[in-house]
Amino acid sequence: MITNPIIPIWLMIIICIALLIVLLTNKKKNIIEIIIVILLFIVNLRFMIPKEGSKILSNDLDVLFVIDNTISMRAEDYNGSNPRINGVKEDCKYIIRELNGARFSIITFNHKSRIVTPYSNDINMTIEAIDVLDTIDETYAKGTSLNVPIDDIINSLKNAEKKDKRTRVIFFISDGEITDDSKLKSFKDISKHISNGAVLGYGSKKGGYMKVISKYTNIESYIQDYTSSSYGNAVSKIDESNLKKIASDMNVEYYHMTNQSNISSKINEIKNILNNNLDKTTKIDYVDIYYIFVVPIIILLFIDLYIYRRRLQ
Repeated sequence: MITNPIIPIWLMIIICIALLIVLLTNKKKNIIEIIIVILLFIVNLRFMIPKEGSKILSNDLDVLFVIDNTISMRAEDYNGSNPRINGVKEDCKYIIRELNGARFSIITFNHKSRIVTPYSNDINMTIEAIDVLDTIDETYAKGTSLNVPIDDIINSLKNAEKKDKRTRVIFFISDGEITDDSKLKSFKDISKHISNGAVLGYGSKKGGYMKVISKYTNIESYIQDYTSSSYGNAVSKIDESNLKKIASDMNVEYYHMTNQSNISSKINEIKNILNNNLDKTTKIDYVDIYYIFVVPIIILLFIDLYIYRRRLQ
């Protein structure tokens, strides 16, 4: 059993002493209120016990996923006719399971970049975040620029470096399309902060249609191309030249993803780094039990309220 105070113990001691002084100087002393104060102090200590079966492998590896979640990632040309975003989810979960013990973080980007999860070795949390990953709503789409996440990537890696010395790898995941007329910037500054990783490309040269669900009618349909005179379903195609340029800048390999086996060699390479250079330790996860003490506080509050109302009668 361990404690993990919600607020500093010294501050809680001052608060509790102040409350006790008020209660003890009251002519109508109430032992119930004194017990409540004591229980509040215990709750603040936040007692935690080891979680059953919670021992997990921990190492000095950080894995950063940078995931393109623009509309084009809905194109149905992953491993046949599956949506790219579905392939991304399965491939990310494969990487997470294979590199279990690392800390994972997720950044997504469309016309904006967002840090979805901070670095954590709670793989259940990371997998849940991947499972609920979706593309931006068509209504809010404003074109795609691959430059959007650069600052968040660098800041995330720099902040992690300040805290501890760990081996860091990146998986940059996209179809490589740029649709807002921007020019691809350099990703070379990122290479200074990573030891390994890969750029994973999704999509095909033939391209695929993008199916979306209308937020107004809840009807599923394909996005239309209104830029050509013939109209019809819009087509999204992979742009490997952009993805290869990003990989070259970051000094990592590029992989065209059609199934999980495409990345297996890279995963094995990272595993070898773990086996040779990193210390593996066992970490125990803990669960809160402070809520057990909240129940008697609630009961005592109701009793105290009852007594107070009786006094008023």
